[in-house]
Amino acid sequence: MPRITKACPLFASADIPRAVAWYRDRLGFRIERDRPDYGIVQRDMVEVHFWPCQERHIAENTSAYFRVEDVDGLYAQMAGAAEGGRISAPENRDWGMREFYVWDPDGNLLRFGRPATGPVVA
Repeated sequence: MPRITKACPLFASADIPRAVAWYRDRLGFRIERDRPDYGIVQRDMVEVHFWPCQERHIAENTSAYFRVEDVDGLYAQMAGAAEGGRISAPENRDWGMREFYVWDPDGNLLRFGRPATGPVVA
């Protein structure tokens, strides 16, 4: 059976060059494509794509969930996300996940998490 090998969230951005620079500088992504009409950043095996959109409410109603191995370690690396965006502290959620959230400058929500106890679910 054919496999799906990767999912790449697609986020709205009012200023793609600003967005990809923020993801590089604050979240540790590498810029793969930086054009006003389309942007791509990558970290580990994850790509995030950006399309131009001036309607902030679209970005503010968009999110992606990323499973990670070390929530607290990644949070420590991404603590600079508060500059230009927002970041929440890691916490154990009622649904059994340890998570933290990042809102980028456009309002897109990135949720990072892993099971609060037990093995990492890949």
